[in-house]
Amino acid sequence: MSSTNRDTGGKFVDYYRTPMEPIRVFLDEFLVCEPAAFRGIVVDPCAGGDADHPMSYPAVLSEYGVHPLTFDLRPDSPAAKQLDYLETPLPPKVKCFISNPPFSYAQEFIEKALQEVTEDGFVVFLLRLNFFETKKRKPLFTKYPPKYAFVHAERMSFTPDGKRDSVAYMHCVWQKGYEGFTQLKVI
Repeated sequence: MSSTNRDTGGKFVDYYRTPMEPIRVFLDEFLVCEPAAFRGIVVDPCAGGDADHPMSYPAVLSEYGVHPLTFDLRPDSPAAKQLDYLETPLPPKVKCFISNPPFSYAQEFIEKALQEVTEDGFVVFLLRLNFFETKKRKPLFTKYPPKYAFVHAERMSFTPDGKRDSVAYMHCVWQKGYEGFTQLKVI
């Protein structure tokens, strides 16, 4: 459900309920490549959800036996803690960050998570494929090349009516310390 332009105490929040089936499709492929990715502390820093909808990543991850710590800025989210991840330091024991961050803050989420994740830990975010397009983000990709880009072949719907837009999405995966080329997989 789209609820763009919600205000939480003066901070803009772009909240879109993440569809769960694409998360399952991604996890089935990702766990073949990285079966130990979720062994340790897993965090969803912008878990979403509301009174009518579950938090998408935690709900799907629980089907795989993974129960992440959940945070969200929005007061109507059922996340375990209401906090602004970008303003809150976390302990240095997180093995994996996984979420659908607000697009306008995605780079900040990536950079912070890469600083806080354990060595060889993972940062997994659902992003528009066009996140790769921009001179502004080129230094990010030069310094921190993603290990994988799992591109969803089917367009996603983030609205209750099931309509899809013309945006392609990917689950982009960074592994702290990885310095090779990004492996592309269409799923």
